[in-house]
Amino acid sequence: MYTDILEAVETGSQSHLDACIVDTVIRSRRAIRAFRPDAVSKDDIVEILDVARTAPSNSNTQPWNVHVLHGRAKLELSEALGQAHVADDCPPLQHLPNPLPEVCRSWQEDFGARYYGALGIDKADVASRARATGRNFDFFGAPVGFIFTIDARLKKYSWLDCGIFLQTLMLAARARGLDTCAQVSFARYQTVIAQKLKLEPGFDVVCGMSLGYADENSVVNKLGLPRATVEQFATFLGFDG
Repeated sequence: MYTDILEAVETGSQSHLDACIVDTVIRSRRAIRAFRPDAVSKDDIVEILDVARTAPSNSNTQPWNVHVLHGRAKLELSEALGQAHVADDCPPLQHLPNPLPEVCRSWQEDFGARYYGALGIDKADVASRARATGRNFDFFGAPVGFIFTIDARLKKYSWLDCGIFLQTLMLAARARGLDTCAQVSFARYQTVIAQKLKLEPGFDVVCGMSLGYADENSVVNKLGLPRATVEQFATFLGFDG
């Protein structure tokens, strides 16, 4: 991809250059699960959020709320969530149907095999898998954590808007050399998060997110997750003749 950017610069095609830069940022984004402790400035975070706020939403409703955590605030939330995770006294999070549609199940199983395999954890080792899951609540060692919330009265279409906002934020971060991991696991601990962050009543946790610089030496950041081809998920109509 970087070769394409150089070619676009040499040919002087602005549209080609713009596309190559955007494509490179998108393709280079990965879910990072091990971060270096290097600091991220508040100015950088504000700049990223200022870009993300331009994301589209249904009738411009902008349903997202963002809680940015750093330092002591992040540590205190992580400690509370870690304790709740070990106690295992919150209702399980049913974020996917059971059973999953077959095509989704095969992708999920592939991810599980790659992720836990990279950590050297056997599929039957429930305790080790639980400890690995617990790393979510330390934001995988990232210096910055986000908690995203939404008014619980809103419907699934507004949750879609939040997803678009999250992707815009992640790409804005990646364009600045930063890495992220969106983490639905936080939603299980709605009660803990609401108490620690003093959330307004009637707001649901959408997910959390880690932000920082990837530890490029970590095996969990080298999973090389496959993606379905365009031919596998797209149907084209009306293009013949």
